[in-house]
Amino acid sequence: MNLFMPHNTLVRSGLFLMLVVSGLQMQGQGARTQFGEGLNPVTTSVPFLAISPDSRSGAMGDVGAATTPDANSIHWNPAKLAFLEDNTQSLSLNYSPWLSQLVPDINLVYMAYAQKIKKNQGFAFDLRYFSLGEIQYTDQMGNSLGNFESYEFAFSGAYSLKLSNTLSAGVSLRYILSNLTQAAGQANIGDNIRAGQSFASDVALYYEGERFVMDGGQTGRFTAGMNISNLGTKIRYTETDGGDFIPTNLRVGTGFIWGLDQYVDLGFYFDMNKLLVPTPPLRDSEGNIIAGRDDNVPFFQGVFQSFNDAPGGLSEEIREIVWNFGVEMWYDDKFALRGGYQHEALEKGGRQYATLGLGMRFNVFGLDFSYLIPTTRVRNPLENTLRFSLFWNFHKAQS
Repeated sequence: MNLFMPHNTLVRSGLFLMLVVSGLQMQGQGARTQFGEGLNPVTTSVPFLAISPDSRSGAMGDVGAATTPDANSIHWNPAKLAFLEDNTQSLSLNYSPWLSQLVPDINLVYMAYAQKIKKNQGFAFDLRYFSLGEIQYTDQMGNSLGNFESYEFAFSGAYSLKLSNTLSAGVSLRYILSNLTQAAGQANIGDNIRAGQSFASDVALYYEGERFVMDGGQTGRFTAGMNISNLGTKIRYTETDGGDFIPTNLRVGTGFIWGLDQYVDLGFYFDMNKLLVPTPPLRDSEGNIIAGRDDNVPFFQGVFQSFNDAPGGLSEEIREIVWNFGVEMWYDDKFALRGGYQHEALEKGGRQYATLGLGMRFNVFGLDFSYLIPTTRVRNPLENTLRFSLFWNFHKAQS
């Protein structure tokens, strides 16, 4: 990529780059003719935090609030860690090419480790690295100022505790680094340029009901979960920059696991997601707000404001909810088939796609694969891309 970034547009250019790689394709231009109509997506900095990192959930329409726990639960719902199997020590490695149809060097690498402590506790760590590849900076005359690597990463730690036999709570702490602009500072494109940093936390609950027997000897179990993720400070790239919201998100989900017989389990999962970030207001030609509310507020105020600030009122707030559906069938706890669907309103980004995948579990080793199929004209960075995850479950080797 070749970029010229004058001093006063550096941060905006970096954010535009992130919008491109996060797959928010802008369909249609022009102002809204009525409040709540037309394109008005809620955008944030560091959207890589919201990318589905693993192939299991990625094959099920990106559900994760109430799926059964595994090493990647720290991303979806850290409260699930307390419900890991006893003596679990699990490691996962996940790789996702990004925009692979256009560029070869943008990708997301995700690693997570989870461990059960005693009978009622669990903890986990994860590391997420998003490479934006090599960027060539030029001056106004087109002369090269050098090639630089841009990247972002986040490191998290989580702890979960059972509050009862069926309910647990969890928290995560996270450090975020966004190195979109540091290289520009090294190239003397602007003054006081720095890498953006933030600290954030997650707060979560998870319910896993007791297995019950149905007619014909089949069994059932209900699950539910809630996770408020990335509660944290704004990202700033300069000393004078007011900062940009990180993707604080509310995820609520439920599930039902149906035991058809001693070999086959069928899981159905449903999630709802809403960004807890202010919606951009509708402004006139002079920049005055004519509908909605000012979105230049502190991050904590923005969390509460996000429920009632859309210019289109309640109907637009509802359109900001992303719906996720997933199905998973396990045979003998060794082979899994998965499918799912995500729906996002076209006015809010239009990320609508079906997903497919499979999983395999051996003695201590496992593999997951996922594939994404867009169902609208909105292009997705993961379309026609095979993603994969590797698992190691060390407790099984000791049993």
